[in-house]
Amino acid sequence: MGQKYLASGTTLAMRLWENERPGEAKPAERRDYETVGYVIRGRAELHLEKQMVLLEPGDSWVVPRNALHTYKILEPFSAVEATHPPAAAHGRDES
Repeated sequence: MGQKYLASGTTLAMRLWENERPGEAKPAERRDYETVGYVIRGRAELHLEKQMVLLEPGDSWVVPRNALHTYKILEPFSAVEATHPPAAAHGRDES
């Protein structure tokens, strides 16, 4: 999916998205974990439960567990995210 997994504990994990390229948003989905993130560079739209949030350098965001969401990358995008529970555990990121 393009991410680089960083540190991971039993209840929390961190990952890095580097130089994600602009393109069409993927279909919205729900994930079995909560995500918080911080934008390092670039711009993206977060579409979250029928709302749109513009993400720019220095912005942070939260996607609650099981919230319907997708991202649309507007320009090369890098961000750090933390997930609870860890996104990679038990194949949570494989859909």
